[in-house]
Amino acid sequence: MIDLSLIGIGTGNPDHITREAITAMNDADLILIPLKGPEKTELAELRRALLAQHLTNPATRLVEFDLPHRDAEGAPYARRVSDWHDAIAEAWECAITEALGPDPEAKVALLIWGDPMLYDSSLRIADRLKTRLQITPRVIPGISAIQALCAAHAIPLNSVGDPVTLTTGRKIRDHGWPEGAQTVVVMLDGDCAFRTLDPEGIEIWWGGCVAMPQERLVAGPLSEVAEKILTTRAALRADLGWVMDIYLMRRSG
Repeated sequence: MIDLSLIGIGTGNPDHITREAITAMNDADLILIPLKGPEKTELAELRRALLAQHLTNPATRLVEFDLPHRDAEGAPYARRVSDWHDAIAEAWECAITEALGPDPEAKVALLIWGDPMLYDSSLRIADRLKTRLQITPRVIPGISAIQALCAAHAIPLNSVGDPVTLTTGRKIRDHGWPEGAQTVVVMLDGDCAFRTLDPEGIEIWWGGCVAMPQERLVAGPLSEVAEKILTTRAALRADLGWVMDIYLMRRSG
């Protein structure tokens, strides 16, 4: 039986790692580090830096493995994501069994950006892994990008008495502003979908690489700051080879 810990590590700031997360890292027999290709080597390096700071158990093994890429075209989006999750589950299985042998009994951990329960696929992939290995998943929550964004801008997440809608760039692009929403948090947006909205009456708070040394923040009326967000995001991506960003929008009134 494998105890599989999915450890939330926030946006990568070592100071955002909880004591529970540090304990889980040091309890692990094996920690898996995914590699996302040469253009995103810094993401693996961030995980290595977190472990260098917080991992003190010399018996814990670190194993790196190549993460499969998702097909960009072809089948419908949901099918492509499902196939990708299957491929990742297979990659996890191969990395675990190559490191520990068949039918292992061990504590295995993965470091998950943000919080493993919020717009992350690790739990769904773990469910697929259950059909391949005897595992018991455990989740250690982390500081989410939403928390980090609101803290960076020193703003409340919600208006008084109002709900908050969490959605993705794809949904904004395909369906527009969510019906009835006043505050919208947009994640997983590689195309800056806010450009497809009528900006009238919308305020936006955007953050790239939030809580990291490279952090960039832009806020203001969407009609006035949209272009600044685009140029700031492009500059970050050019410097780093990648960018993780998130934004909150609120209608006035």
